[in-house]
Formats: sequence, structure tokens, C-alpha cells
Amino acid sequence: MKKIDYTITTTPNELEQVIQLQQSNLPASISKTEKEVEGFVTVNHDFEILKKMHDKQPHIIAKDGNKVVGYTLCMVKEFKEDIEVLRPMFAKIDTRLSDTISYIVMGQVCIDKSHRKQGIFKGLYYKMRDELKSRYDLLITEVAANNIRSLQAHYAVGFSDLLIYNSDGVTWHLIQWDWK
Repeated sequence: MKKIDYTITTTPNELEQVIQLQQSNLPASISKTEKEVEGFVTVNHDFEILKKMHDKQPHIIAKDGNKVVGYTLCMVKEFKEDIEVLRPMFAKIDTRLSDTISYIVMGQVCIDKSHRKQGIFKGLYYKMRDELKSRYDLLITEVAANNIRSLQAHYAVGFSDLLIYNSDGVTWHLIQWDWK
């Protein structure tokens, strides 16, 4: 088994590799069967927004040598208006949590096809927890109900449902991981 290093993003090249990995896992880039079996990512970030997010809170990445083979994106509250598809999620969070609870949103998780089923998903989340738990009470994300693989993987790490809701014909599980 290869040695995977878990770290934070530090270079523009790492951010470019995150975008490349993301591009190859969008629904338009994979078959219907692969989407159902392997899962998919929903949001298509550009370099500018990914860099702005990184500047506020570096992302968590898994590297095999110099190659980014997995990532979890970190998104602080101030980005709630910047990505249109995520606005409903932030609106729901605002109605469910008191202002005294600090949280960060995991904006997306993805593992390279060649590195799946090797524990990288859990490794990324554990690194994220270790890196951020001193600053945030909760990690929040949402997963489409039809992304069964991703939903099950999140529950296995320790997430639980905060809210299940519908937006634009999609059922979403807004989930939280309590770090306190």
C-alpha cells in the first residue's frame, strides 16, 4: 500500500490539481452507472474562488508523492453568497444553528479513482478534524440523497443528520460532525 500524506494546500499547483480531480468527477464527466456506484461531485469551482477559500482556510488534501489524490474543501461562512448552488444550504444552516455555534462547511470531498477504497476518505476527514477542531464546534456539509455511497461514507466517519430538505427537485441531507 502506498504512503499517503495528509496536509493542507500550500501551492497554486495543488489547487490546480484539485480542480483537475474535481473536473473528472462531475456528473457530466462520468457514466450513470459510475455516478450511482462511485458517487460524484456537484459544484464546479474555478481557480479564483478555490484560492479565495484557501486564503481564509487552507483545504485538506491527500498526496501520493507530488500528486493530489484526494481533497476536502474548507469553506467559512463568509462564502455563503459566493456559490449559488450552496446558498440554500447556508440559509438552512442559519435557521438551525444559534449564532454561538462556530462551524465550518466541508465544501466538497473527492478521491481519485485510482486511490479509492484505501481509507483516504476517512484520512482526509480525520486530518480535517485535527486541523480545525480548536476553531470550530461543528463540521457541516450536505449530500444529495441519491449519492448513496457518499452519504453512507459520511455517516461512517461520524456525521449525523441536521436536516433533510428539498431544493430545486433535489433531496439533500444537511449533515454535521460534532467536534466538541
